Amino acid sequence: MCDITDPIFTNADKAREHLESIRWPDGAVCPHCKAADNRKLVGKSHRPGLYQCNHCRQQFSVTVGTVFERSKVPLNKWLLAVHLMAASKKGMSAHQLHRMLGVTYKTAWFMAHRIREAMTEGMFTPMGGDGDIVEVDETFIGHDKTKKPKGVKKGRGYQHKYKVLTLVERQGRARSFHVDEVNAKTIVPILRQEIDRKSHIMTDEAGQYKHLKGDFGNHDFVRHGQGEYGRGPIHTNTIEGYFSIFKRGMKGVYQHCAKHHLHRYLAEFDFRYNGRDITDVERRDEALRSISGKRLTYRRINETAYA
Repeated sequence: MCDITDPIFTNADKAREHLESIRWPDGAVCPHCKAADNRKLVGKSHRPGLYQCNHCRQQFSVTVGTVFERSKVPLNKWLLAVHLMAASKKGMSAHQLHRMLGVTYKTAWFMAHRIREAMTEGMFTPMGGDGDIVEVDETFIGHDKTKKPKGVKKGRGYQHKYKVLTLVERQGRARSFHVDEVNAKTIVPILRQEIDRKSHIMTDEAGQYKHLKGDFGNHDFVRHGQGEYGRGPIHTNTIEGYFSIFKRGMKGVYQHCAKHHLHRYLAEFDFRYNGRDITDVERRDEALRSISGKRLTYRRINETAYA
């Protein structure tokens, strides 16, 4: 449970001190030149938490070079937003953040996207390994673009059906991708790049997975079309469980997602799934450790919409 009376959620100075302890466990590091030789600036002429690097002489605070940089939202509200999104199994809508944080809806929406950016996995390492099982499947969210959903008035825009490919290690990580097409030409190169070649792959009987045996250590599949859901260890139940949470979140909490934002929503659900065995507090602090080097400006969000 989230205790919203925690000082780091109510006091900007306590929030800054907590973030400094997470981002700089061994002391402040200059985000400009990476030097650890610096001094804290104190006194009425300096804002709280300001440092000056003795090497490059530039000033900085704990938010410089992070998704929080140049935000006018108090740091304690940022930490509460991160906690809420890291702890909510099916996500936290911008409307709910707007109500709980006491900020405008537009601000809450932008904050949520910046937090999702922080949750994005950095350098990918191959999934699976010798003897490890990786389940692979795809799902669809949204509406079929050839049909007008019930309740949508004529002329109104609505979300088209988007295709999502997910890889899940048994007892391990999940990694999801927005793909344009569900076919071998699109999917197989992703599997070759993201999965260790010694892994044991589990899929359904779809045609795009027919020729994987030569690429990986082994490949088994279940015949859903024949009413089969598994044969002992041969199943895709793990990934179906992931999709269950993902779809309930996208339909019940977020309800709508634009195509150019989908990759961030996928990163959010992957992040929570991959941290399912740790506490909400540990998951929040893990997200805070990932805020560096991931600036996301409002202009950049809008540019991707028209790219």
